[in-house]
Amino acid sequence: MTDAGTTAEQRYTVISADCHAGADLLDYRPYLPAHHHDAFDAWAATYINPHADLLADTADRNWNSARRLAELEADGIVAEVVFPNTIPPFFPSASLMAPAPTREEFEQRWAGLRAHNRWLADFCADAPGRRAGVAQILLNDVGQAVREVRWAKDAGLTGGIMLPGTPPGSGLPDLHSEVYDPLWAVCAELDVPVNHHGGSASPPLGDEPAARAVFMVETTWFSHRALWHLIFGGAFRRHPGLKLVLTEQGSGWIPGVLEMLDYYHGRLVTAAARTATAESKFGAGLAETMGATPADIWREHCYVGASFMRPHEVPLRHRIGLDKIMWGSDYPHDEGTHPYSREALRFAYAGLPAPEVTAMLGGNAARVYGFDLTRLAPVAARVGPTVTELAEPLEKTPADATSPAFAPGGAVRVW
Repeated sequence: MTDAGTTAEQRYTVISADCHAGADLLDYRPYLPAHHHDAFDAWAATYINPHADLLADTADRNWNSARRLAELEADGIVAEVVFPNTIPPFFPSASLMAPAPTREEFEQRWAGLRAHNRWLADFCADAPGRRAGVAQILLNDVGQAVREVRWAKDAGLTGGIMLPGTPPGSGLPDLHSEVYDPLWAVCAELDVPVNHHGGSASPPLGDEPAARAVFMVETTWFSHRALWHLIFGGAFRRHPGLKLVLTEQGSGWIPGVLEMLDYYHGRLVTAAARTATAESKFGAGLAETMGATPADIWREHCYVGASFMRPHEVPLRHRIGLDKIMWGSDYPHDEGTHPYSREALRFAYAGLPAPEVTAMLGGNAARVYGFDLTRLAPVAARVGPTVTELAEPLEKTPADATSPAFAPGGAVRVW
């Protein structure tokens, strides 16, 4: 007898809930409407790519389907959730980090994102059942975003949408605003996951060394904000089918933040009951608008793309929710676990019960993104890491590993 997610040979079905891809710059051109071609040609002729990894010999990992499948399989991974990575047309940088467009930039930037989405649909179709592409939207025009969600669903992009951030200075309404209700409604109606990826919500801080250090410290916090914005804004109460996935922003912070949000929720309930609290001056009625407690909302609606879960976070897995955690390799980024994903999994999960590992490595992602585990089983039987292999503690990290998954500070085990 085997557990769900393992094959008869006792191999895990590993689905990376956080990978990145995109077309080579000029390959986006056929996916643009013809009336943008001249402008694209002029822009591309002078564009200088600011990202060293997209200029390296390994850049084709983003679009070379055969190479990508081979490298992921060699790493023990059978399927992936695909976030963006390369430069879409008319963008100054990778879209994940780009600021919100101005009114004048919007038309071309929107055309560029839609070109990426159409390229991505073809890229995912090249490996049926093994890629869940995440479609991109902009929040400047909610109606157009809603139409793109419907297109993405019809086009087979099962990864859902990537929710942009609304950092200070963006000019966009904050995510707690009801102006976004049509977007939440269509995602709930179509069972489209809303993904909020780390790094996508920070305000620009500049290029000075100190500013870059501040960015590293603050960027995950800015990404966390989507959680409490949607909770306090009542989005989950108004749209019970809404699913939020927080990806590549760690997982160890979740229990403490939920306790903090529950505290404030409790104070708001007290305010609603007319008991004197500081919050009663401005929070009366908000608890009713929110509905359930933040911890209950998390359990009902939210998930974490834990790229990559490190040993010091593992003891928190039950408080986070075993059915909420989805491991990711962050391929093909330098900070990703490739080509040492098996070692990273041993480093984090050795000694855990196999059913728990099964859920975090693939079962949860299959449920959230619609992967068919039966369809993936033959690939897992060929390339997946064995239960015995991942049960063995990692004694020595690979000398040339570049991923923080192997950071020494994450080696403490307290379960």
